[in-house]
Amino acid sequence: MRVLLWHVHGSWTDAFVRGRHEYLMPVLPEGGPWGGGRAGWDWPGVVEVPAAELADLDVDVVVLQRPEELALAERWLRRRPGRDVPAVYVEHNTPKGEVPNTRHPIADRDDICLVHVTHFNELMWDSGRAPTVVVEHGVADPGERYTGELERAAVVINEPVRRWRVTGTDLLPRFAAAGPVDVFGIGAEELPGRLGGDGALGDVGGRVRAAGNLRPRELHEQLARRRVYVHPVRWTSLGLSLIEAMHLGMPVVALATTEVVEAVPPGAGVISTRVDGLVDAVRELLADPAAAAALGRAARRAALDRYGLAPFLADWDRLLTITAARTARPASPTVPVTTGGSGS
Repeated sequence: MRVLLWHVHGSWTDAFVRGRHEYLMPVLPEGGPWGGGRAGWDWPGVVEVPAAELADLDVDVVVLQRPEELALAERWLRRRPGRDVPAVYVEHNTPKGEVPNTRHPIADRDDICLVHVTHFNELMWDSGRAPTVVVEHGVADPGERYTGELERAAVVINEPVRRWRVTGTDLLPRFAAAGPVDVFGIGAEELPGRLGGDGALGDVGGRVRAAGNLRPRELHEQLARRRVYVHPVRWTSLGLSLIEAMHLGMPVVALATTEVVEAVPPGAGVISTRVDGLVDAVRELLADPAAAAALGRAARRAALDRYGLAPFLADWDRLLTITAARTARPASPTVPVTTGGSGS
């Protein structure tokens, strides 16, 4: 099938476009959030299409991920998602605002399936009359790379300063009491300004270090060298960095919030809402490489069992097939799509 989508979340998209379909991504001369195409990712199955050419293409399914894409897709395709062209809406995030009463942007529509990426999100969003389904995350296995040679904890947080309590950035000094912490992710370089004696994190004596925003392959290599992975997130959807760390064979210590209680089963990591207990677990794992490696092997088994790429793509194949079959569409010409369009 031809599937139209925007590149919104890199890791999720990286798994999604590994399927057997043709994935179209719009491009604009100025790029940006609505016309950035692949945004530099190497995805052989993705075809970049100038936005002005989309109206002439036969699209089988539109995968929406942001509220603005509803109007954008209708304008560019000259077809209404959910009515003239099949569509699903993937909700990647936990609800904001007056939880648990936050109503989803498509809650009043019954012609677009609302796809949640975790059961927790499906539970917490008010989805109204929109049909819902959960398709859990899938991760392309990076391989068992864990060495744990560095007696340091690793954390991956995007925009740790802006998101602060949401991502548990404020908890980093408490974990640093157990051992040095390396923070990877977008905006990690902003942390040093908040780490000094007068900063919001207080004086942690250099034990929390910004480690940069790395490409996936390099990130996996660097994470695997750290002794333990720490997931201090309070309120986001299930972070793919946690699942990737488990795939690498890293022992994980995480706040038992949102979907973490499902992602990290008993024996596959240490989870709790008691931060002091998690700090103690980090201290013990840093001091005991053998115990850390054993816990990491259990984490990898759990991740492979639940978040493998094959079941993720199979679930999406079924959903896309059902969606394409249920939505009546007017006939439109099939126009060949070629690579190398504007913005590629």
